[in-house]
Amino acid sequence: MKKCLRAGVLALALTALLSVGAAFAVQAAPAEDAPALAQAAECAVLKQGSRGEDVKTVQQKLKRWGYYDGGVDGIYGSRTKKAVEWFQRKNGLKADGIVGKETFRALGMSAASGGGTSNGYTNSDTYLLARCIYAEARGEIYTGQVAVGAVVLNRVRHPDFPNTIAGVIYQKHAFTAVSDGQINLTPDQTAINAAKDAMNGWDPTYGCLYYYNPVTATSAWIFTRETVVTIGKHVFAI
Repeated sequence: MKKCLRAGVLALALTALLSVGAAFAVQAAPAEDAPALAQAAECAVLKQGSRGEDVKTVQQKLKRWGYYDGGVDGIYGSRTKKAVEWFQRKNGLKADGIVGKETFRALGMSAASGGGTSNGYTNSDTYLLARCIYAEARGEIYTGQVAVGAVVLNRVRHPDFPNTIAGVIYQKHAFTAVSDGQINLTPDQTAINAAKDAMNGWDPTYGCLYYYNPVTATSAWIFTRETVVTIGKHVFAI
């Protein structure tokens, strides 16, 4: 009888110890995960004090587009913050100096989270190109809208221009729609389809790098470019 009692006590004690251990393990797990979660949250944005290759990329883009005149050192200091704020104001974003989801997208840096398309461009690339087409060429015939998208892509591939869609579109003074804010309008389905067709290889301009409306153009230089084709109201040139 005494042996049975001793065995029962030992069993109860062992159960209690296992329960305490399990409870401790459950409570300890979040503490172990906390640094990883904090790091993930930190990686979601770039802000003053951030460092690394992503900061360098932001600085390079803003410097190329004329928003930033500091060194490309990968250190997110006050000058980088001011450049980001300027870029955000220019593109209809909240000017808080923090590179979050929307600013990453506007900078063309959302490839990792934006998803991809079969032609190698990201969904964000497609949407940004559609915004440019809509802002620059809405009202033009469909071929003319595809042609505007093709010019952007031709510049991406040309050594004299930035090598990303965002870089080409946001290059300083490159597009009137960026300067006057129309780039922030929501594109319609026609513009989105035109962007996709241009990305899939349709180039009605035969490789042109420039286009202009001869009725409204004010630059004397643009009239010196060799005309290749006229589509709708736009002249396409090289």
